[in-house]
Amino acid sequence: MAPVTADFNVTPYHPIENIAIDCGSSSPSASFLDIRSWVGDDNGKFSPIEPQNNKYKSSATKAVSPPPSSVDSVPYSTARLSYSQFTYSIPLSPGPKFIRLHFYPTSYTGFDDRSKKAIFSVQAGTFTLLRNFSALFHAQGEVTVVKEFCVNVDQGRRFNLTFTPTPEITDSYAFINGIEFVSMPTNLYYKLESDDDGVPFLGQAQGSLYPLGNNTALEMMYRINVGGREISPEDETQMFRSWLKDDAYLTIAKPSALPVNESINLTFSSDTPSYSAPREVYVTARTMGANKTQNENYQLTWEFPVDSGFNYFVRLHFCEFQIEITKEGNRVFEILLANTTAETQADVISW
Repeated sequence: MAPVTADFNVTPYHPIENIAIDCGSSSPSASFLDIRSWVGDDNGKFSPIEPQNNKYKSSATKAVSPPPSSVDSVPYSTARLSYSQFTYSIPLSPGPKFIRLHFYPTSYTGFDDRSKKAIFSVQAGTFTLLRNFSALFHAQGEVTVVKEFCVNVDQGRRFNLTFTPTPEITDSYAFINGIEFVSMPTNLYYKLESDDDGVPFLGQAQGSLYPLGNNTALEMMYRINVGGREISPEDETQMFRSWLKDDAYLTIAKPSALPVNESINLTFSSDTPSYSAPREVYVTARTMGANKTQNENYQLTWEFPVDSGFNYFVRLHFCEFQIEITKEGNRVFEILLANTTAETQADVISW
């Protein structure tokens, strides 16, 4: 949980690295996805490395059918494809990074009508980010797919990002449209300050702490702006994160209200710096109605489809901005995750 409580100066975060690669392109390209210039990988600086024994060399090519007008042409109109393994080797400073992989699953010149054969794995340093991955399958009806990860980079090494077609599938190939490497603050997601740091674990080992050290890779599943609008990367220029509206995931909300306080003077705690989320996340909310009796008969609920067999790290952002909530005990509630009680007496002002 991330309460916004004490009075600290708002300090913006400026990433050490902010690299955006337009795969399959040879020149810098402007994008309306965000304010950055995307650098082509066909100009030498970010060109992929390929083993000498590769039967095929990678191809920088264009989509047979350009992406629709609703989708930015950068980085989705060009791609890097190969029937053999290829690697991007990027000089990065030590520390945790966002890695974002952009995919437009369609036919490409020289690979016509073969998107169903685009099944491959992606290795980032010592971590396997994707295994036997199909962008076409994961698109679930969407035009493009973005997979976002948090990975730590060790001291003094070039960071390798390797794409490998699945060998068990004849004529399989790997492809990528765009890659981002963006530095993040040390303790934004990882707990690195001491050995006993971690996050409370719910489930069979409830009550224990789950370590989130830099020997762990994280995949972003959902980042939600509750009660507010969708926030695009161009609106979140510190780390270029995307935030979705919560409407599609809200399953029980009877009744609920959408309070907004645009005039609030946000203040932050030392544990919750201003870059934890954009301002807009903290000035909108969703809450139960004012009828206490009615509230006791239901739970305000969101549901998120996830894969079984994994542990999930859930971060909840709070800012108590309603003028009628002024002291401890004015609003106290329970929090359940996967039908398991995470908090019995949640009180944002108390926190």
